[in-house]
Amino acid sequence: MLRKRTNSGRRSAVITGVLLIVGLVTGIFSVVPVIDGVDYLVQASTNENELLTGAFFQLLMVVAYVGVPIIMYPILSKHNKGLALGSVAFGIIAGVFIIIGVIILLLLLTLSHEFAKVGTLDVSSFQTLGGLLREGRDLVNHVATTLAFVLAMLLFNCIFYQTKLVPRWLSVWALIGSTLSILASLLLMIHFIGLDTTYMMLNIPIAFHQLVLAIWLIIKGFNHNTIG
Repeated sequence: MLRKRTNSGRRSAVITGVLLIVGLVTGIFSVVPVIDGVDYLVQASTNENELLTGAFFQLLMVVAYVGVPIIMYPILSKHNKGLALGSVAFGIIAGVFIIIGVIILLLLLTLSHEFAKVGTLDVSSFQTLGGLLREGRDLVNHVATTLAFVLAMLLFNCIFYQTKLVPRWLSVWALIGSTLSILASLLLMIHFIGLDTTYMMLNIPIAFHQLVLAIWLIIKGFNHNTIG
């Protein structure tokens, strides 16, 4: 029975580690620089493949963001069912926001195609709508989605800290990194900062933690003495 629980825990750890890496990789490839440019209404339609590729990788992020807390739930719920369930809930919420972000991106592509047909006629209305869509996408991707997933990570890392399923230095790193990432999203939401160096610096700790945790889980797995 102990060996069965150990094998199950090992399998869950590896899958979780792989999903964390998938989340990082797909997040990088989902970036669409064209949308952030000044001439995005023209460039979006001429770089359609770039937008569609970004949308595809953004959809793949759903697998990671929702999958991580779900895969870990059977193990974490044995120690704190409330926090484990909350982590799953926030992971699902993050997945929903990711899909909304993809829809907004595709709407921007459609708007760009329509702008190319119209030309210079009624430019202001296209710019206004495009600006609203870009602002909405930034809020969905960098505020709503980030907050939801970071909160999911914060909850399961609280369980990690309590149980020592992974070394406590990893859990403490996560708690600090999550706090900084939440702060970054809130400051962005109130327009105190933009998608600039400050925002990136505040998110770097949790991003590196995600990578280190993934590698740890794949190589070391969970502490067998605390799996339960």
